[in-house]
Amino acid sequence: MKKVILIPDSFKGTMSSSEICQTMKSVILRHYPDCEVISIPVADGGEGSVDAFLDAVGGEKIYKEVTGPYPGEKVKGYYGILPGNVAVIEMAAAAALPMVGDRKDPSKTTTYGVGELMIDAARKGVSKIILGLGGSATNDAACGLASACGVGFYNAKGEKFTPLGESMDEVVRIDTSSIDESLKKVEIVTMCDIDNPFYGPEGAPAIYGPQKGADEAMVKMLDDKMRTLAEVMKRDCSVDVQSIPGSGAAGGMGGGMAAYFKSKLQMGIETVLETVHFDDLLDGTDFVYTGEGKIDGQSLRGKVVIGVARKAKAKGVKVIAIVGDIGDNIENAYSEGVTGIFSTNRVAVPYKEARPRAKSDLALTVDNLLRYQKAIIG
Repeated sequence: MKKVILIPDSFKGTMSSSEICQTMKSVILRHYPDCEVISIPVADGGEGSVDAFLDAVGGEKIYKEVTGPYPGEKVKGYYGILPGNVAVIEMAAAAALPMVGDRKDPSKTTTYGVGELMIDAARKGVSKIILGLGGSATNDAACGLASACGVGFYNAKGEKFTPLGESMDEVVRIDTSSIDESLKKVEIVTMCDIDNPFYGPEGAPAIYGPQKGADEAMVKMLDDKMRTLAEVMKRDCSVDVQSIPGSGAAGGMGGGMAAYFKSKLQMGIETVLETVHFDDLLDGTDFVYTGEGKIDGQSLRGKVVIGVARKAKAKGVKVIAIVGDIGDNIENAYSEGVTGIFSTNRVAVPYKEARPRAKSDLALTVDNLLRYQKAIIG
């Protein structure tokens, strides 16, 4: 075995993608000391995405003081600049739920600081911005972000203002022509791994509002205001956000990015594979090792394992999925390009018992697999 690629998702709440790569690599090199091991930690758009991209392809981490989740409060934000003049920004760097502590209130929080990070990156001359959605404390449909980037939101009096969740319905006109010049030629890709609509029973406020501090009355209020804003977006931005899968991501951030910036909403794994030039890396590769905490029917909708397998299959490269748990209805994974699926839960214990031993069980599972591979292929 001369070359392998490691590209696992994190095992949520157990091991990060980087930790999994490190564990796998150490075992592989023990069996194949001369093997070229390429590690690609997977970023899903949430906290840690910037570091995952930097670990995968290198680059520079930039720090900047920006507006935090509450207007007028500052936080130390950050983003990454990757080779190829690509910036990667995670909204968790300026609007994360942990930043608000016990002051959860999605009607009053803002994404303004995320926009400040975007402007800073654009003014440094990047040609592309990857924006990761996830872990937000906000429900302002990216109005704060867009305001920071120069988009004009106007109320019935003709006054320009920065809408919050509680004031989205006051927007009667949106002017995207005033976007900062530095952004006008920048390609913006939004990483989004959910398909929730903008509003409604499966929309942003209903599904994600409660975890951000919204009670039943606030959920209804936010939902009503998003419906109103969506109509203005449709008229002034020529985008029907409710029809876009994922528009409800991160408190309507998905819809806002599509409307104000004409950003493409893209699955996280697709963004990662494109950014690291995965197709090129597959040349000369013997095996790809991927995985996630649990593989089940949901995984077949295009999450990490399947996204990787489809690309590898096209180049005839075998894919091994190493997962924490194996659910039902995963047979189609094989037709998508997965060669084999192996669970790290070696002693079949419940999650609470498996979690503390996850790293050692992962190492033992990879070791066992490689012993078998060596016996078969040498």
